Amino acid sequence: MIRFDAISWRFLRVWRRNLITYRRIWKVSFITPLLEPLFFITAFGLGFSGMIGAVAYGGVQLTYTEYIAPALIASAVMNNAFFETTYASFVRMYYQKTFDGILATPISTEEVIIAEIVWAASKATAAATIMLLVLGSFGFVTLPQGLLILPLAFLGGLAFGAAGMFFTGIIPTIDMFNLPIFLFITPMFLFSGTFFPVSNLPAWAQPFALAFPLHHLVELFRTYCVGANETPTWISLLYLPLFLLLFGLLALAMMKRRLIR
Repeated sequence: MIRFDAISWRFLRVWRRNLITYRRIWKVSFITPLLEPLFFITAFGLGFSGMIGAVAYGGVQLTYTEYIAPALIASAVMNNAFFETTYASFVRMYYQKTFDGILATPISTEEVIIAEIVWAASKATAAATIMLLVLGSFGFVTLPQGLLILPLAFLGGLAFGAAGMFFTGIIPTIDMFNLPIFLFITPMFLFSGTFFPVSNLPAWAQPFALAFPLHHLVELFRTYCVGANETPTWISLLYLPLFLLLFGLLALAMMKRRLIR
């Protein structure tokens, strides 16, 4: 049973512990968000733009590079947060026994779980910041208006971090993470409006795409990066907190059951 009275600002101590550990490898870790947008823009944006031409989206015409740039940042938020609370958290929990050591202190189980989710969101936001500056320097997103996506990146990081922590609570072995990646992450990456508008999908498939949290994060990012969207902003702003609340509660329940067991 989740004890909400056991949750306090002490979770920041666990967050700080992760930060201190991460400082040893941050230079290597930031290579990915630094170079990834350049690779994608070169391969998809510059390579496809001549074949595709302008993309009709949200009542405006965008170049293909302008269209995919915000989606690349949103995808990086998803990947950074989800992989942090799956593989990285599993290693800390199962192999390194870090959670066992922390739980020997006054910090509660709930605080450890929340700290992991907040840490994942922090890493995701840092990666989004780097990608935003890289893409903005090439003129693919509008700055400084595009900086408004950073609070949304943190919200998206919390949502995907909570989803990843839920799967960590139910996956028996580290090898089994291939299943949620294949069945959950990969379809979102391909069909959330990242590479083509959801309106291009058949009518029967569009509701499935609209149910993906990545779609709503992409829509919000495009709203502030290029000034266009297909899904009303208020729907996306409502969807993400609700997704976070649902999977946050599930993550707390499943992880607490696993850690106590």
